Amino acid sequence: MITDSFDNKSKAIINPCPKENAPQVDACILTFSHEIENFVLKNYDCKQIATIWFATGGTPIYQIEYKGKTFAFYKTYVGAPACVGSVEDTLSEIRTDKYIVFGGAGCLDKEIAHGKVMVPTEAYRDEGTSYHYVPASDYITIKNADIVANFMTENKIPFVKGKAWTTDSFYRETINNFEKHKADGCISVDMECAALQAMCDFRGLNFYTFFTSGDLLDAPEWDERHEEGEKEGTQHDTGHFDIALELARYVV
Repeated sequence: MITDSFDNKSKAIINPCPKENAPQVDACILTFSHEIENFVLKNYDCKQIATIWFATGGTPIYQIEYKGKTFAFYKTYVGAPACVGSVEDTLSEIRTDKYIVFGGAGCLDKEIAHGKVMVPTEAYRDEGTSYHYVPASDYITIKNADIVANFMTENKIPFVKGKAWTTDSFYRETINNFEKHKADGCISVDMECAALQAMCDFRGLNFYTFFTSGDLLDAPEWDERHEEGEKEGTQHDTGHFDIALELARYVV
């Protein structure tokens, strides 16, 4: 069974292999948005420092100098296996122990406004990747949630804290499952959080994350809550990259 997948008794067949000349950075920032990637490339002095490869092609990793700090930045893939795999690959290409990950998430509470920042405190493990990195459990604790929340408070950024539901299949977010997770205190649904925390726990990395409140499940019918082409308050909101960049500086 998937819940029996964690094996810390034998060695992995494949492991990340840090390169001797891998550049040192203070933190690495991940986005899921091609719009934000384009914004960063146009508005910051970016230098490509590495490439991670999948069968779908290469993913460039860029370096940004910001207020005396050096950060890596790249666009990752949606979904736990590919997103976690991309971070594992960076362990060969760059040197850092801090990862800031931000993106859109479904909202399970109609009282939370569209575009509001959500800080996950725990993530329900309704995916498969995390079970290969830590022992089975219903939830995994997002260890740096309080640090992220303190940053939001100190910078007067409105936010809400709560549990997340991490799923592998957004087309199988059924009414019964939505109601169960909402009743259990989940305010958001995403596809990577639980797995990223599990992998970072296993590798000894620091994981900092926040979500942009997006589509609404807590309604008579699914509500996208944005118009075609709208960016503000969505997962493509470039203002949330500014938050991620300042968060990176804060945790460094």
